[in-house]
Amino acid sequence: MVMDAGTFSPIPEDLILRAPKVLLHDHLDGGLRPQTILELAAEQDYTDLPATDPEALSRWFTESAYSGSLERYLKTFAHTVAVMQTEEALRRVALECAIDLATDGVVYAEVRFAPELHIGKGLNEAQVVEAVLAGFADGQRAAAAQGHPIKVGVLLTAMRTASHGRKIAELTVEYRDKGVVGFDIAGAEAGYPPTRHLDAFEYLSRENAHFTIHAGEAFGLPSIWEAIQWCGADRLGHGVRIVDDITVEPDGSVSLGRLAAYVRDRRIPLEMCPTSNVQTGAAASIQTHPIGLLRRLGFRVTVNTDNRLMSGTSMSKEMSLLSEAFGYGLNDMQWFTVNAMKSAFIPFDERLPIINEQIKPQYTALKAVLAERMTGGVGNGAA
Repeated sequence: MVMDAGTFSPIPEDLILRAPKVLLHDHLDGGLRPQTILELAAEQDYTDLPATDPEALSRWFTESAYSGSLERYLKTFAHTVAVMQTEEALRRVALECAIDLATDGVVYAEVRFAPELHIGKGLNEAQVVEAVLAGFADGQRAAAAQGHPIKVGVLLTAMRTASHGRKIAELTVEYRDKGVVGFDIAGAEAGYPPTRHLDAFEYLSRENAHFTIHAGEAFGLPSIWEAIQWCGADRLGHGVRIVDDITVEPDGSVSLGRLAAYVRDRRIPLEMCPTSNVQTGAAASIQTHPIGLLRRLGFRVTVNTDNRLMSGTSMSKEMSLLSEAFGYGLNDMQWFTVNAMKSAFIPFDERLPIINEQIKPQYTALKAVLAERMTGGVGNGAA
């Protein structure tokens, strides 16, 4: 019997790299190139970096992030944020982010950052936003020139431990026709429920603006419930702990609690970040990550990077890990990708062409390449 190319697993790494990907959960200050950090630190006289060469610095970030605690994981950002305090630095980081994602095969990305973290050297929040938007515009042009077109939307984040939610929400609305596509809250979850920023979410709802909420990462079902039922989140950042409302019996039968059923039935997207979830203790391992169960039960699951520097990851690496852990093939990878594109915060008439003219045709071509390899052909044609 000849195996279907769409279900063949593990997916060859070169095909994963070539496959179109959609990324909804990626932090700008969690994805800097190590060399860039060193150069920006020198330019800004920042002397507290834990290492002085790119390899050692990269290793420090990844090792420090494997803490099993979200709070300790977040401490690594002190160094990246410290070198992102000027317009030039912000523009460079955004440009490189777009290029790096595009080179990894990402065709659409929503990248988030907190303007309030980048005003330490005199910039105001609006100047921060404009610098990042300019950098992404530069990066999209550069990526297209390199043969890797990408569209990047920006999410403005308010830190849940602070009290600037309404201000950042208003900034989101002000810039929503200039590249900002939505709003988010992030930071330590336990003790800082979504309803602390209810005023911001109610304002965004009145303004017909999109928002996602980090919920169900370091805290459980109450955080998810508040994010959805009190705040009206369009998507859930991580949402891993929704599995706490799902019971798997010894015989393999599964029952969903009321909240889990609501999330699944309402098709609320889950922005899952497998490697990051293992680092922060939200999941014990990739092999036991709830994404396997949730995908099987038909939740709208998406695959994301969270913080590429801290996790030492990329979209290609995340997809490869899942392919190896759960036996996923190109059909599954396409399913995750289409899920993400359906859940993006750009208009429907912009999402649909990316699905129908980029994602689906390119996956069809990749399956043909893999089928040729499986039957003894070379299978190295363009896809």
